[in-house]
Amino acid sequence: MQSDTVSSKIQDRKKEDSVIRKVAVYSLFVNTFLVIAKLYLAGVSGSLSLEADAINSFIDIFVSFALLIGIWLSSLKSRNFPYGLYKIENIVSILIAFLVFLTAWEVFIQAVSEKATDLTLNGWVLSAVLLLAFVPYLLGTYEVRMGNKYKSPGLIADGRQHRVDVLSTLVVFFALFAQYLGFFLDSIGAIIVAGFIAYSGWDILKDSMKTLLDASIDYKTRDLIKSAIISDPMVICIKELNARNSGRYIFVEATVKMKKNELFRAHLASERIESKIYELVPNVERVIIHYEPTEKKGIRYAVPLKDSEGNISLHFGESPYFALLDFSLKDAKLVQKQILQNPSIGMEKQKGIRSAEFLLEYKPDAVISGKKLTGKSAEYVFESAGILVKVTDEEDIRELIKKIETDLKNNSVINEL
Repeated sequence: MQSDTVSSKIQDRKKEDSVIRKVAVYSLFVNTFLVIAKLYLAGVSGSLSLEADAINSFIDIFVSFALLIGIWLSSLKSRNFPYGLYKIENIVSILIAFLVFLTAWEVFIQAVSEKATDLTLNGWVLSAVLLLAFVPYLLGTYEVRMGNKYKSPGLIADGRQHRVDVLSTLVVFFALFAQYLGFFLDSIGAIIVAGFIAYSGWDILKDSMKTLLDASIDYKTRDLIKSAIISDPMVICIKELNARNSGRYIFVEATVKMKKNELFRAHLASERIESKIYELVPNVERVIIHYEPTEKKGIRYAVPLKDSEGNISLHFGESPYFALLDFSLKDAKLVQKQILQNPSIGMEKQKGIRSAEFLLEYKPDAVISGKKLTGKSAEYVFESAGILVKVTDEEDIRELIKKIETDLKNNSVINEL
């Protein structure tokens, strides 16, 4: 099961890298088109703000090249880097951020030192500038969506940069439109564009630095991993859980307390947990589960009942109720009894397996039934979870409680579990 999961993950990884590279190539071609178009319009009109916007798009060409190189390097493996080279994508994003800052500064300096000049403007130039604003919006939205889907910080950074380009191009349009009406706002538009560029760089730098400094993953993903671990019937509690991003991948390490002292069963439980995390959380690269045995202070039994009065049922899946019995090992006494309604009682099929899965949520140490479960689906569920299944001759739960207390005093129960 574990090898199948790893093999599937490798195939998915190759497909993801291929898709991300294609998106980065699309970005490169679009950026080249934008630079040529904006430089031509800047040359025709003489607009500083439009020239600044063209410089911004020109920087995006280097960003696209850096993104492609970062994606390629991050997929390489090396014995000297056991955790992979995935953070190269984040390093590339930081380089992108500093290039963006440099661009913003150059645009600002040029804008404040520029003197008012008459521009050569007409309707078709204004229309072309307005149309160009939609191109980076469509590309940026697509890149951010694909970056979020495949957890690629490089794509997300490039997409955010393009979406900021939309605002800067619109500022250029309104500055040129005001100039067309006789108000000199070209330099002011260029300064505003510089501000947008700088803000975009800060957003990229902030997210990338968090990953390079091994900041914890977001709370939603962490809670999903936590639920995958704690839901296993062998797990008593999570002692420690650490998860961090590396590029677009996640590394998980957890220390859990388990019920069993048997290493084999604990190993099977850790494999179940790892597989579930891989299934629930995308882009998990590695999961390490450290398990520690827990000193037992009590034992929990689950018993199927045919009524709420405490009569033990002979048919596990048909039982309308289940009793949870908690016994203290120190005192050999019942400390708590709960009666649960079976949510699977109204089902036409698979009542047994659904009832068993329902009980696993309450983490019993043993299940006592009035009839053998041999060959039943419920038995396989309990066996894989390391839960003891016993048959009793008692018909009433009160008699069963007395028998369990007697067995606890004689230490015969501990040897079975």
